[in-house]
Amino acid sequence: MENKTYKRTTVTSALPYANGGVHIGHLAGVYVPADIYVRYLRLKKREVLFIGGSDEHGVPITVRARKEGITPQDVVDRYHKMIKDSFEEFGISFDIYSRTTSETHHKFAAEWFKKLYDEGKLTEETTEQLYDEEAKQFLADRYVTGECPHCHNEGAYGDQCEKCGRDLSPTELINPKSTISGSTPVLKKTKNWYLPLNEYQDWLKQWILEEHKEWRPNVYGQCKSWLDMDLQPRAMTRDLDWGIPVPVKDAEGKVLYVWFDAPIGYVSNTKELCEKEPEKWGNWEKWWQDEDTRLVHFIGKDNIVFHCIIFPVMMKAHGKYIMPDNVPANEFLNLENDKISTSRNWAVWLHEYLVDMPGKQDVLRYVLTANAPETKDNNFTWKDFQDRNNNELVAVYGNFVNRALQLTKKYWNGVVPACGEWLDVDRQAIEEFKNVKIKIEENLEQFKFRDAQFEAMNLARIGNRYITECEPWKVWKTDPKRCETILNICLQLTANLAIAFEPFLPFSSKKLREMLNISNFEWEQLGSTDLLEAGHQLGEPALLFEKIEDEVIQKQLDKLEATKKANEAANYKAAPIKDTVSFEEFEKLDIRVGLVKDCQKVKKSKKLLQFTIDDGSGTDRTICSGIAAFYENPEELIGKRILFVANFAPRNMMGIESQGMILSAVDADESLSVVTTTKDVKPGSQVG
Repeated sequence: MENKTYKRTTVTSALPYANGGVHIGHLAGVYVPADIYVRYLRLKKREVLFIGGSDEHGVPITVRARKEGITPQDVVDRYHKMIKDSFEEFGISFDIYSRTTSETHHKFAAEWFKKLYDEGKLTEETTEQLYDEEAKQFLADRYVTGECPHCHNEGAYGDQCEKCGRDLSPTELINPKSTISGSTPVLKKTKNWYLPLNEYQDWLKQWILEEHKEWRPNVYGQCKSWLDMDLQPRAMTRDLDWGIPVPVKDAEGKVLYVWFDAPIGYVSNTKELCEKEPEKWGNWEKWWQDEDTRLVHFIGKDNIVFHCIIFPVMMKAHGKYIMPDNVPANEFLNLENDKISTSRNWAVWLHEYLVDMPGKQDVLRYVLTANAPETKDNNFTWKDFQDRNNNELVAVYGNFVNRALQLTKKYWNGVVPACGEWLDVDRQAIEEFKNVKIKIEENLEQFKFRDAQFEAMNLARIGNRYITECEPWKVWKTDPKRCETILNICLQLTANLAIAFEPFLPFSSKKLREMLNISNFEWEQLGSTDLLEAGHQLGEPALLFEKIEDEVIQKQLDKLEATKKANEAANYKAAPIKDTVSFEEFEKLDIRVGLVKDCQKVKKSKKLLQFTIDDGSGTDRTICSGIAAFYENPEELIGKRILFVANFAPRNMMGIESQGMILSAVDADESLSVVTTTKDVKPGSQVG
């Protein structure tokens, strides 16, 4: 598509769902890239509006409220505040962060629906849906669980199986159950209003497939796969009691579908902001209905169809709205080689990170951008987090800045020295970094944030190489004037770093400006060699980043391991019962109680423990058991009354004759524990 010059840009980021916190997957997929882009546009002096807000309607919120015995409003109030506070502390620089339970939004979304209804843009259909006769209500997707027809996971939801990832409808489930009453639901007729996507298919094909071939391959490809099929009408209302009431006759007990209501939140939040600060933002219509405005949606790949097909059709049907010019959706970020899952608590939550890693907002921003899942799913590991901090932020960026500032403090009391004549080594370094502005801008304009940040870090690499090659700490002794030139160039590079990293690492850029004693730089100055005048007094140098030690990382790994064990325990199911045996066969086993007199590890064996047991016969019995891995201190078993099989034939194990078998129970984590009695039963007592 031919590039158009726009007067302003409206940037939206997917509304996080207010039934939990924000995790690193959300940050990497949506909020960090959106914030980088907006900060860059502001630095370029472009007119831009950054819209955020909480999505506060829908079934998962009612499910949580029911589970906790509170109201849905209580749920969204709690999480809206948590999410908003976390974003503010993390530096996500929204111009407004509002919510879909606001009065402005309720009125605006209802009016949008009513306009489409009055103009005949919606169709009315009666369909059969699952109904809970005990609870006397229709069941939304998440209120139905059952067996997945594809992978046979017994805990699949009515909209998706979290085990195999397939999208489902409630009627596909095998043996469906209501999560409200536990009863088996029945099919019952109900009326809802539908958006006829099929009527817009030809327009969508032209607009996306022909006019927006520059979109990311994952976005374009997913849209094409939908448009290659015949689009079907999609319900825009639901039988629920939590949400925006459908504003038409005969619609009692129905609310707007959350995916109709939520994207309208971008517009209603804009309206709310413009009405509060009209002198700054003007009227809301110019941000959404003016052809000179560029609209960009930042989302994750699971929201592509809603932002590229359904919401555009809603806007097209309305008749006044501009279409998104780009939708740079990211793929998914995994955590320690496993899919991030809120239901399994397998995530790094932003509000917890901000407590565990105080002052390290930029470290996470840097790592998530360096690992951004821009073209394919990527993986976050705490080891990589540590390595990138220690080997890049500390050893490259921070190291160069610290050397430049500390040497200036040492030799000139923190005053910028004058720059003398350039040598070839100086010209080479300057030549390398003078085009950094063009490189960063080219990548940011194409939404290649990972590459743009790499170019910013390359400035620090150039600086480190230059200062190491020039060795000003040695030159100072023989040629102070030459040392002045070297450090002047180093300081100019340092100032450039403060500008280059401003969109990516705003906290450390602010800290670096304070160390340079400069309140602000202009983006247009990036690449200049005269940012700091000779004679300028610098501030006090300090470490820009600090090394993260192994024990800090281990705490995070331990937290994840505890989560994994908790999930295993919650999902534990006993192994299937073995084939039936007759009582006569069971009686052949002679199971007895033995008192452990001694227990020790068998030399040269990692598996075996040697038990000396009083079996009540008057002669001690020796039994070897392969459970050493589960008893680091086997002495703790001495004095225990354990169960053993007495009538097994003796076996030779590591040169020891073992006279029986110790009975052990296998736990959910596959660890073993010897079976003991609850009372002091006499040794030799039979079990049966």
